Amino acid sequence: MKPKLMIALFFTGGILLISLFWGRYPLPWLAIFNGFQDRPLEKAIFFNLRLPRVLLAAYAGFVLALVGSVLQTIFKNPLASPDVMGVSSGASVGAAFAILFLGGSMFTVTTSAFVGGLLAVALAVLLAHHSNTRQLATFVVTGLAVNALAQSILMILKKIADPQNTLAAIEFWTMGGLGNTTMGRTIGTIATTLPPLVLLIVLNRQITLLSLSDTEAAALGVNLKWVRPGLLALSTLAIAGIVSGTGLISFIGLIAPHIARLITRRNTLAVWLLSGTIGASLLLVADLLARTLTTSEIPVSILTSLIGVPILIAILLRGGKMP
Repeated sequence: MKPKLMIALFFTGGILLISLFWGRYPLPWLAIFNGFQDRPLEKAIFFNLRLPRVLLAAYAGFVLALVGSVLQTIFKNPLASPDVMGVSSGASVGAAFAILFLGGSMFTVTTSAFVGGLLAVALAVLLAHHSNTRQLATFVVTGLAVNALAQSILMILKKIADPQNTLAAIEFWTMGGLGNTTMGRTIGTIATTLPPLVLLIVLNRQITLLSLSDTEAAALGVNLKWVRPGLLALSTLAIAGIVSGTGLISFIGLIAPHIARLITRRNTLAVWLLSGTIGASLLLVADLLARTLTTSEIPVSILTSLIGVPILIAILLRGGKMP
C-alpha cells in the first residue's frame, strides 16, 4: 500500500508544480529559485494569485475525496458522497442569501455558506433522530429530503434575484470555482476544516467498524447512538468549510474513493489517504484546465462533472458494488 500512496503523492506533487507555473500567464521555472528578483509582476502573480489557488485546489480535492471515502464506509453505500446529507445544497442557499441580502462580499458569502451547510445537516440529523426507525437508510432519506427543500429555497431566491446582477453571481457560485481565491481564504478554509479532518483520521477504527453490520459493530464496542452522528457532524464541518470557500464541486468525493479502491481492493485508512491524494490530483487537473482551455475561465464543477459522469455510469453498470 505504501508504494502506491507514495507514487500517488509524487504524481500529485508534480501536478501541483505544473499548476503553479503553467497558466494563461506562464511563469519562468527558475524565477522562484532567485526569489523573483527583478520580476515584480511574476512575483505578484505567483504569491497573490497562483499559489493560494493551487494550494486550495489540492487541499479541497483531498478533503472532498477523503470525506467521500468516510461517508461511503459509514453508509455502506458506494454512491454516497458529501452531498448525501444536503450540506452542499444548504451551503448554496446560504451563499445565495448572502449575495441577495448581505452585500455579497467574500466574507459574508463564505460565512453564510458555511452556516447554511451546517443548518442543513443539523435538520437532516434531527429528522432522522425523531424518526420511528433507526435504520441507516433513514439518514440517507432525510438527507435527500433536506436537499430537496434546500433546492426549492434556492430556486425561490433565484426567482427574486436581479437577472442582471445577483442572479449571475448565484449561478456562478453554484458551479464552483477558485478564481477569486486569496491566501486569506485558503488559510481560513484550512483552519476551519483541518480539526474535523484530523479527528476523522484519528477515529478511523470506529469508521472501519461501521462498514460491518450494526450488530457486529456494537459487539466490537462501537456506540452507534453517538458515533455515527458524531462522524457525520465531523464530515459536515469539513465539507461545509470546503464548499463555503470553493463553491459546489461535483463528483470528486464520489469518484476518487472508487479509483482508490480499484487500485487497492481495500477499505482502510491508507486507502482513504490514497483517495484524498487522487482527489487532490483530479481537482488540480480540473482547475488547470478550467483556467487554460479558453480565454474565459470555465467553472471547475463543469469539468469535474464531465470526468465524473462516465465513472458514475460505470459504477451503476457494475451494480453499485464497492470494489
